[in-house]
Amino acid sequence: MDTNLPDVLAEVTAAFERYEQALIGNDVAVLDELFWDSPHTLRYGATENLYGIDEIRAFRNGRPAVGLQRTVLRTAITTHGRDVATTNIEFQREGNPRTGRQSQTWVRKAEGWRVVSAHVSWMA
Repeated sequence: MDTNLPDVLAEVTAAFERYEQALIGNDVAVLDELFWDSPHTLRYGATENLYGIDEIRAFRNGRPAVGLQRTVLRTAITTHGRDVATTNIEFQREGNPRTGRQSQTWVRKAEGWRVVSAHVSWMA
């Protein structure tokens, strides 16, 4: 299996950057689009465990749209073949001294790259 094929890495990086802009801009439509529309999609958040796209959508629609800006400290994107990738970042939010971490598994679907699993946590 080829790791970080340049064309695949560019595709995933573009999808990830689109996700990041949608996240800090609270563009729920794009966030929903970029998560796999499936009951098998999983998102573990800093304070919630969400199973399936319906729970993820309900969370996104119910959360406050303030304080979403963050500074990405480090990014690691790795593609595995042509259809699977992982994205990992460390980030900080203004006024919060802790470092946050986000990891995502992306899979190429017929409709494009989609997050099938995500995890967000904070270091102590």
